[in-house]
Amino acid sequence: MKSTAHSDNTILSLSDLSVSFNHEGTEHMAVNHISFDLQRGSTLGIVGESGSGKSLTSLAIMGLIPKPNGIINNGSIQFYASNGDKTDLLKLPETEMRLWRGKKIAMIFQEPMTSLNPAYRCGKQVMENILEHEKVTRNEARIRTLDLFREVMLPDPEQTFNAYPHQISGGQKQRVMIAMALACNPDILIADEPTTALDVTVQKTILELLRLLQKKHNISLIFISHNLDVIAEIAANVLVMYRGEIVEKGPIEQIFNHPQNPYTKGLLACRPPLGKRPQRLKVIADFTERSGNIDDTFITQSERSLFHKKLYSSDPILITEGINTVFTTKRNIAGKPIKQYKAVNNVSFEVYPGETLGLVGESGCGKTTLGRTILRLIEPSSGNTIYKNIQVNNLKADDLRNLRKKMQIIFQDPYSSLNPRITIGEAIIEPMRIHKLHGNDNSRRAKVSDLLQKVGLEASHYGRYPHEFSGGQRQRICIARALAVEPEFIICDESVSALDVSVQAQVLNLLNDLKKEFGLTYLFISHDLSVVRYMSDRLMVMKNGEIKEMGEADEVYTNPQSEYTRLLLDAIPKGVVL
Repeated sequence: MKSTAHSDNTILSLSDLSVSFNHEGTEHMAVNHISFDLQRGSTLGIVGESGSGKSLTSLAIMGLIPKPNGIINNGSIQFYASNGDKTDLLKLPETEMRLWRGKKIAMIFQEPMTSLNPAYRCGKQVMENILEHEKVTRNEARIRTLDLFREVMLPDPEQTFNAYPHQISGGQKQRVMIAMALACNPDILIADEPTTALDVTVQKTILELLRLLQKKHNISLIFISHNLDVIAEIAANVLVMYRGEIVEKGPIEQIFNHPQNPYTKGLLACRPPLGKRPQRLKVIADFTERSGNIDDTFITQSERSLFHKKLYSSDPILITEGINTVFTTKRNIAGKPIKQYKAVNNVSFEVYPGETLGLVGESGCGKTTLGRTILRLIEPSSGNTIYKNIQVNNLKADDLRNLRKKMQIIFQDPYSSLNPRITIGEAIIEPMRIHKLHGNDNSRRAKVSDLLQKVGLEASHYGRYPHEFSGGQRQRICIARALAVEPEFIICDESVSALDVSVQAQVLNLLNDLKKEFGLTYLFISHDLSVVRYMSDRLMVMKNGEIKEMGEADEVYTNPQSEYTRLLLDAIPKGVVL
């Protein structure tokens, strides 16, 4: 898909760019003959799933394609200076390209925690970038860094300057990365998924900050995301990438209102809709692979009311009574706690058999701690958890281990919760052995094969390792492992937050299918209120360790009672109004 002739206002022009990777002697095309122009002072959005080639395109612009396996096969990347001079970035030697990075073109990488050096203070890392490109003293670089921290609205610039990355929040780390990218007044700023791992409220502030800085400094911005709703918050024009190609491009209103490519239609359709509740979420394959009518069945309010009447007529499967979880953050020389943090503060609620109870809140609100406290993966400071009339907090180790057959958890990060040294089949069979289920290993292996197929994988995947799977596939493996001990109650802890929107829809549909098939009950934890609302029968909103609001999910969503819930709702990207 080639661009038209560029205008006098063009600052960057990619023409017929192709990038491939050599893997074990086989060449794989990752970016396939793409062309586009970036206009001076404008914001261009690039959207697509993981593996679509969008991040690789940005790395090609920065001259950071991994060597020696990465190969730029053909094409050009022309940078146009304000005086009309042009430079093909692909022809610059590495020594010269190093001078361009940060000075002319800067990049905000996707994960600030892995992009910032954990061994150096935040201020020093920004100073290094200034000292590399500018002829200034260390004191001048320090003053410039503090000014940048103020400009990106960090709450305490001096404190952040002296802090290590692990000592500040995710949103603050992202602001440090933005300050680092702006340090040398670049002409072009590439933001690669800068809000993906952030809460919706923090995401909103980062988007507002980027808009402000882009306008103030007349920066040309390339904003990369897998979420078209997020792109619509910041970009006027958008490119849609799929399998290394640009399949559609144009003004954001045109892409939202009149998408032409099936893949674009799928991206728009797979997020939970804001105003209604479908039976199933649509997925990309509904548009790109399957023929026939796409299911547009929605659940009516009367159907939900009838279901809830039956659901809440039974006794609760789980009750929490005044749960408190307190962490000691500082002790005196004698070991006595002198500073404590209450992560969960007097929380009480019930969960009914067959229910999905949603729990939503920002990072640090205590929702993950609450989930782990219920299972006694973290010991409560006080309060009770009662599961089917069993006092969980009073159980001895052996009894607690037996109860965990019925109470399971799916963790947020599927990669870190799987042992990279054992195959996924062995990871799923392990809890069966611990709990002595299914008689012998032959029967257990047959059960693993069945579970893999239940979650949409193949029995032949048994002998593969976690790194051989995508993020969505790894999450399916973790779901299969949770099901291996035949539980009744599962805590889903941010189990879809790191996934592309299309993969997220697949996993949410899977969780609902498994709930019906196995009669499961869920506590569904997330910072994304629209996802929680779609999944949940009732919804709890948590802040600072306390439950601020609780009620029927649609009612909380449409008629929030607390100011904090209204803040969360306001922060959800709305896309373009159709």
